[in-house]
Amino acid sequence: MPQNIQEQKRMDSNEHILACLSSAPSNAKIIRTAARMANAFDSQFTALFVETPDFSVASKENKERLQENRKLAEQLGANIETVYGEDIPYQIAEFARISGITRIVLGRSAVTRRYLFGKPTLTELLLTYAPDIDIHIIPDKTVDTTYYPKRARKKHHNLRVLKNAFTSLLILLFATLLSLLFHEVGFTNPNIIMVYILGVLLTSVATSHQIYSLISSVASVFVFNYLFTEPRFSLTAYKTGYPITFVVMFLTAYITGTFAIRYKEQARESTKIARRTKILFDTDQMLSKAHGRNEIIHVAAEQIMKLLGRSIVIFDNLSGRLSEPILFHTKTDKTYDWEKEQKAAEWALKNNHAAGATTELFPESHYLYLAIRVNERVYGVIGIDASAGEIDASEHDVLLSILGETALALENNRNAREKEAAAILAESEQLRANLLRTISHDLRTPLTTISGNASNLLNNAEYFDQETKQQIYADIYNDSMWLTDLVENLLYATRIEDGCMMLQTSTELLSEMIEEAMQHIGRKAAARPIRVVQENEILLVKADPKLIVQVITNIVDNALKYTPADTAITLTAKKTDDMAEIRIADTGRGLSDEEKRKVFDKFYCGKNKIADNRRSLGLGLYLCKAIVEAHGGTIRVEDNQPQGAVFSFTLPLEEVVYHE
Repeated sequence: MPQNIQEQKRMDSNEHILACLSSAPSNAKIIRTAARMANAFDSQFTALFVETPDFSVASKENKERLQENRKLAEQLGANIETVYGEDIPYQIAEFARISGITRIVLGRSAVTRRYLFGKPTLTELLLTYAPDIDIHIIPDKTVDTTYYPKRARKKHHNLRVLKNAFTSLLILLFATLLSLLFHEVGFTNPNIIMVYILGVLLTSVATSHQIYSLISSVASVFVFNYLFTEPRFSLTAYKTGYPITFVVMFLTAYITGTFAIRYKEQARESTKIARRTKILFDTDQMLSKAHGRNEIIHVAAEQIMKLLGRSIVIFDNLSGRLSEPILFHTKTDKTYDWEKEQKAAEWALKNNHAAGATTELFPESHYLYLAIRVNERVYGVIGIDASAGEIDASEHDVLLSILGETALALENNRNAREKEAAAILAESEQLRANLLRTISHDLRTPLTTISGNASNLLNNAEYFDQETKQQIYADIYNDSMWLTDLVENLLYATRIEDGCMMLQTSTELLSEMIEEAMQHIGRKAAARPIRVVQENEILLVKADPKLIVQVITNIVDNALKYTPADTAITLTAKKTDDMAEIRIADTGRGLSDEEKRKVFDKFYCGKNKIADNRRSLGLGLYLCKAIVEAHGGTIRVEDNQPQGAVFSFTLPLEEVVYHE
């Protein structure tokens, strides 16, 4: 239980720590530092590994070290996540934005150089991709680390341009040296042209902008013309076909480089699509587990914030009018005039169409409002902060999918509530039907008997002797008492069904309530032996005396009805721990296991027949259970040894205070 509470606190915390997993020897130190930080902030802790295509050819030692780092992170309470892609800083930044990461813990290093002359450091790129996230750099003295020291952001753009230019120049120089070697060996010009095309392709892969591949293509043509066409070491060309060769060479190099850049962009876009697909999949799972309208709305809002990184406002549909705005803020949220914003939201609700910022309707609004709808049924309106500009087209498609899933979840929730209400109504109607059917049957016999006996006394009283008259009087009394008990049980059952059974508890002597119950039973017992045993002289309980008398009466009356006339009934009251226990034991046939499970159910009458052939309504023991549990006690039935059944129930004891 303490662990669950701690986990809940971490889920509620605003902080979320991310440690980057790698196979570096120093990575264990980074994981431990991140774990201590998560404990200090009492926050969530995630360890992320970015798997690149190069990982498949990594050494066995590196893979084993990575596995050890994974196990260490799990032992320290981290959630292990793996993403796939070539651009490691971009993958980390995207995962951090989607998962709500607030702090990233890194070693003092940079990503392994995938290409010949490398790229900016991991830290630099993370600062560019995720400027709002705190990045913590852990000192790293390991010699064989694959990371670079952190660099300042100042003049970062100029440094990046210089590095790209230097990289392009080195590739061109390498291609030229290789071409000179091929020329000396005797390779023809078409082979040399292929070397320059390869150089342009490498340039487009190793640099971050298409301009470098364009410049490299032009430079390759001029260098080839200068070094390898006749006359050599001149920009002139004697052969008539050379201009065509230069044009084809330039176009081939440039187009090849362009395709390489497009491949990089497509890979990055594929990563975005994968992230958005994951959000959509997670949203579907979370919505299927959500219970209630409010939880569904909160799940949808949180997932949309992960997708867009923007503030969200939701208006619920309250029978055609908007509720108060439910705000979900980001760190950079602003305050807006909600009265003006609500006009756009109301229009979206009534017209089932987008309105607000970036649309032609209410363009002065700061939020874009979309309906949460299924077909023509609108469940609410969601507003998305548009201060950062229009939503990306692909993000907009995912957003609409999430809204559709949300609307379906709200529709299912509504159908479930309607089905539940219909089931309750059907059960209520069935209860009424059962009551009417039972009452109509059970009232007819005693009323007929009472009216018949009363008619005999009125018309033929002088012909009856005293003993016959006493028997008729007794029959009338017994039938009237049976009807009284039936009406009492019906009244109590109605109160329980309506939730109107109010307890009027007070401190009472248990012996007095038992004595009053015995008086109520009175003539029902006739010659039956009922023995009352009180093991404790004074037992004070906190109870409603009228209801407890009804419980005792119902149980004893049940024993009188369903057991032979020559068997004994014993009522025992005693103290058990901090409760008072009342046991009513008989020596009748007893109950089967199936009857024990159902004996306290509503309208359950069992297989035994009452001696006078009257049908029981099946409410007596059901009422006993409801009354006892309302007092905070328990009721059960068990076998009596050697024969019969024992019904027992408990009531909370009340302390006795003596005043001296």
